[in-house]
Amino acid sequence: VYLETYGCQMNVNDTEIAWAILQKNGYVRTKDPDKADVILLVTCSVREKAEQAIWNRLQHLKALKARRQQARLPLRIGILGCMAERLKEEILHREKLVDIVAGPDAYRDLPRLLAVAESGQQGANVLLSLDETYADILPVQTSTGGTTAFVSIMRGCDNMCSYCIVPFTRGRERSRPIASILQEVRMLSDQGVKEVTLLGQNVNSFRDMSEVQFQSAAVPVLSRGFSTVYKAKPGGLRFAHLLDQVSRIDPEMRVRFTSPHPKDFPDEASVLQLIQERHNICKQLHLPAQSGSTRVLEAMRRGYTREAYIELVHHVRECIPGVSLSSDFIAGFCGETEDDHQQTVSLLREVGYNVGFLFAYSMRQKTRAYHRLQDDVPADVKKRRLEELITVFREEAARANEAMVGQSQLVLVEGPSKRSVSELCGRNDSNIKVIFPDAEIEDAAGCKALVRAQPGDYVLVKVTSASSQTLKGVLLCRTTLSRSAACH
Repeated sequence: VYLETYGCQMNVNDTEIAWAILQKNGYVRTKDPDKADVILLVTCSVREKAEQAIWNRLQHLKALKARRQQARLPLRIGILGCMAERLKEEILHREKLVDIVAGPDAYRDLPRLLAVAESGQQGANVLLSLDETYADILPVQTSTGGTTAFVSIMRGCDNMCSYCIVPFTRGRERSRPIASILQEVRMLSDQGVKEVTLLGQNVNSFRDMSEVQFQSAAVPVLSRGFSTVYKAKPGGLRFAHLLDQVSRIDPEMRVRFTSPHPKDFPDEASVLQLIQERHNICKQLHLPAQSGSTRVLEAMRRGYTREAYIELVHHVRECIPGVSLSSDFIAGFCGETEDDHQQTVSLLREVGYNVGFLFAYSMRQKTRAYHRLQDDVPADVKKRRLEELITVFREEAARANEAMVGQSQLVLVEGPSKRSVSELCGRNDSNIKVIFPDAEIEDAAGCKALVRAQPGDYVLVKVTSASSQTLKGVLLCRTTLSRSAACH
């Protein structure tokens, strides 16, 4: 089997789950599509561009399949994930070369679907589940170097933002039992993984209801000035409890999480306290804003105003001094005026994010925007507004990163730099890429012998220059997460 992944980090994790299931059923993995009996594409539906990439890929695979049929070596092709969920009929009818279609909750069914395909029929399962979390399946890690890993803690989303397809392709929110998450993190720690990212569409609304005693917990409070389209759900062990437990497993393992929703950081948020207190929880938060205009935020059904969002940013910065912030923005949403756009520009300037993910709006079927709003911002205007947002974001990110010049940053080494074999690259606590020479250094433990930094090592790097995307610096010494925390 050959697996190819498109889209978000959830899809990378889904690829690992699908592979774990196939491996148990006797499949062997290949990195060469020409040698595969089965090619599976794990797909994304969030934007039109992502779907177009899959249609284009299928055209390439058509020729490969035809060649294989002539050679009497049948090739099975499958579409997995969000696009399978959204476009099942179209995929099966438009592209007769697709043999199986499996939605995000149907990966356990892959062996049966492939058996159906072996008999010459098309197989499909896109049923969304209210309880599937793949809790008992330990994903087979496929990330490079094995220093970092993503751990899925929940699936689906209940927020129903008007632009978003996710609730329709991934279904309702359900959380994995804490016990199974901790088991996976312990296993990764034993394998030498030095950083885990807890993953979900909306991680901080996590609630584990797997045991009776969890069900009597109180209803959570929302951040001040935030609302939801759904009723608050009582009961369950919450995200703060999970984060506390995960951070205790290995003091030498960094913990991150993505993606949270700004609504779930109330004033007394123990999540923010935990980030501030624990040396191994990264002082970095993803706070998706989407727009800087209250009018547009209302049309997006985000559940907050510009003012509430800015107040939350100030609150976060008070709770976690030196926190690094990242965000998502959409340019050219339905009805967005030039004034609305300028308000987003000014929010980017006011907050000064370190990392940003910015996109032009892409209308998706099934969403509320598709049924209720007009996609009335012309493509060229969307493109111009997106370019303006990117320019302003880069200016502000460069300014934020330049503030680190002259500082020592703790960096987790990931491997050689892409640009030069004589340089290494890693990420600091803020999740910003840091490039530094691959040189011999001392170890902070005081051993006299010089060492070379390896993937998975923590090193101190003195930053000498910065851009909007990366930091460059010189190596000071090799150290540990705990020792570095003790020094600060």
